[in-house]
Amino acid sequence: MPKQTVAEQYVDLLARAGVRRMYGVVGDSLNPVVDAIRRHDALEWVQVRHEEVAAFAAGAEAQLTGRLAACAGSCGPGNLHLINGLFDAHRSMAPVLALAAQIPSGEIGTGYFQETHPDRLFEECSHYSELISSPRQMPRVVQTAIQHAVGRRGVSVVALPGDVAAENSPVGGAELAMPLDRPAVRPADQELTRLTELVDAAETVTVFCGRGVAGAHAEVMAFAEKIKAPVGHALRGKEHIQYDNPYDVGMSGLLGYGAAYEAMHECDLLLLLGTDFPYTDFLPRHVRTVQIDVQPERLGRRTQLDFAVWGDVRETLRCLTPAVQEKPSRRFLDRMLDRHVHALEGAVGAYTRNVDKHTPIHPEYVAAVLDEEAADDAVFTVDTGMCCVWAARYLTPNGRRRILGSFVHGSMANALPQAIGAQFLDRTRQVVSLSGDGGFSMLMGDFLTLVQYGLPVKVVVFNNSSLGMVDLEMMVDGLPPYGTGYPHTDFAAIATAAGARGIRVEKPTEVRDALRAAFAHNGPALVDVVTDPNALAIPPKITSEQLTGFALSASRTVLTGGVGRMIQLARANVRNVPRP
Repeated sequence: MPKQTVAEQYVDLLARAGVRRMYGVVGDSLNPVVDAIRRHDALEWVQVRHEEVAAFAAGAEAQLTGRLAACAGSCGPGNLHLINGLFDAHRSMAPVLALAAQIPSGEIGTGYFQETHPDRLFEECSHYSELISSPRQMPRVVQTAIQHAVGRRGVSVVALPGDVAAENSPVGGAELAMPLDRPAVRPADQELTRLTELVDAAETVTVFCGRGVAGAHAEVMAFAEKIKAPVGHALRGKEHIQYDNPYDVGMSGLLGYGAAYEAMHECDLLLLLGTDFPYTDFLPRHVRTVQIDVQPERLGRRTQLDFAVWGDVRETLRCLTPAVQEKPSRRFLDRMLDRHVHALEGAVGAYTRNVDKHTPIHPEYVAAVLDEEAADDAVFTVDTGMCCVWAARYLTPNGRRRILGSFVHGSMANALPQAIGAQFLDRTRQVVSLSGDGGFSMLMGDFLTLVQYGLPVKVVVFNNSSLGMVDLEMMVDGLPPYGTGYPHTDFAAIATAAGARGIRVEKPTEVRDALRAAFAHNGPALVDVVTDPNALAIPPKITSEQLTGFALSASRTVLTGGVGRMIQLARANVRNVPRP
């Protein structure tokens, strides 16, 4: 076997692990690795404008495929820029391997130009972070990093000095096994027996789903049918469980809607399935609660449990459903479905009244039309802030669409970078970035990456010239909004100047045609929609005690507005279910 440099062996190991591209910004300490990629048939270097974008893009790719993705930053400031996107990937359980190039190995510890210690800096946002200081550490350190990222679902970081990357790697030892598939985890028999007893003893059961129900839609539906359980979800569970769900009672949490909150608080037994739902104020304190999760460290860390079950949701339900007794009464389920419809009907009119005359444009209306016009298998990436409200309330899942956001880390400016990673995976699939003007402008430079690579991402900018969510946070704290406004900006003109298709929308009658034109365009396009900054308000029923903080002030229905096609789904569920 011909000799390889450390950089060449690193690239070869990534390719063998299924990585097809590495996102990053070039720099002298990265030169040996980038040159190795240039000469490798199976790996592509993706040049972005900011390393934070590289990490977000890799994280999005990993979330969509479940496979390892990669990014890189040069020494010092270069790799430091990765950290926010890596935090997001790690907290989203996205398997990402980040290469943090390092200063010359002989200078480490001397206060050299651009010196940092990435192997220490990235410890909090990774399962594994290690420095390769000698070629003899290859390929074992890289294999270990890959196994941590894939096996534990998160980030691994390898720090590599440029001079070490250019040295020859040891001959042999590169054919080490790298298992890349995770096994299913089934609970022990005694746990299943106890879980069965708890379900059978409860007269009414509610199921609340998070991201961990991905791939378990059929199992959740079969279980809910047998025990006549309403099914609610967190934001990250929406895309996996809301579609084809006759037991749907909506979403709980800061952006919640429908009857999920009531169903969770009025049942005898609450089953938390694959969710690390962080908002404890929305969880009941006097309801028996069981949590099922494949990540044991998450069990019981949000609320006190009566029983904790370590296992995959799908495997657990496959064992549990045949064992539990079928519940004879649908009374509780039907009552929650009725309440769900009534709750949605109370809000649905907000974006339907006089929308053809209202300017600035209702953002709710834009989201509703976008949901209707987007492809059935579209990938939506969603900025943190008010765009999360529109995604939660208007994007209709169907089992084929995907919705990505910084839903755990809560970073601004994630949507455009995530759209880059999603589009590189499949140029023929529609990718739509729901961007706030604040988030978009923060990393706007990488709109040029879309143009450079001809990525047909469609960016819809909700342009209200403000940080809308921060406005709301200040108001519910009794503070006047301050430091949240932006000057009016024509983002469509900027997109056009950059070489993309830019469309400015200032009238609601123009929204549908603008979206259709963008979707029909063969290349990157930006739809700049001037939206109403006062679209949201606090309902009059919120008490003064609930205004002590944002979490409480947003309880259940703080963010008024429509709910798109979800009202139609809820009405269909109530109309079609049999009655006792």
